Amino acid sequence: MLQYITNTDCQTPVIDQVMAVIDGGCRWIQVRMKDASDDEIRTVVEAIKPLCIETQSFLILNDRVELAKKLDVGGVHLGKDDMPCSQARMILGPAAVIGVTANTIEDIEKVKSLDIDYIGIGSFAHTTTKKRLAPVLGLEGIREICRQMNERGIELPHVAVGGIRLEDIDALLEAGVNGAAVSGAIANAPDIREATRLFIEKMPVGE
Repeated sequence: MLQYITNTDCQTPVIDQVMAVIDGGCRWIQVRMKDASDDEIRTVVEAIKPLCIETQSFLILNDRVELAKKLDVGGVHLGKDDMPCSQARMILGPAAVIGVTANTIEDIEKVKSLDIDYIGIGSFAHTTTKKRLAPVLGLEGIREICRQMNERGIELPHVAVGGIRLEDIDALLEAGVNGAAVSGAIANAPDIREATRLFIEKMPVGE
């Protein structure tokens, strides 16, 4: 599975990014606009939501739980400093998809019994997308967390996140993740649609 995280540090506007990645085959979009107002995010969502519905692309917001409910999107992704996932579940209801960020196996242990749908493990590498970056795990760090999840019988879907390039995908999948959340490597590509298509080609069949 490929999740595209929108990028506000590139020249292409967020709406155009989303249209291009959907055209490239991505069907899971996270709107991440940390410094934007709710009204700015609303404008983006209202522009892209019809296309997401038409193409059956899954749309979530980063952090803004109350806004996600108002805009009736598919769910949220929550960082370690965002609203607790149990509170988000109460607000969004049982049908919403809720993802959380984890940097250690201890982070995962804390949330494994809660009502969440996936885990973003990272950061894999240095990224300029996040201003407050958690410790970089690298390939071996990701591999070790996946190994411990398997050893402890934790079966939550988990994707790698943070500074991921196309050439990293094969090794990350081999390390045990189910997919990747990508931002800069696609947003800053000369052709966003083609870059997305190349990432999709790397993903397991059926993802």
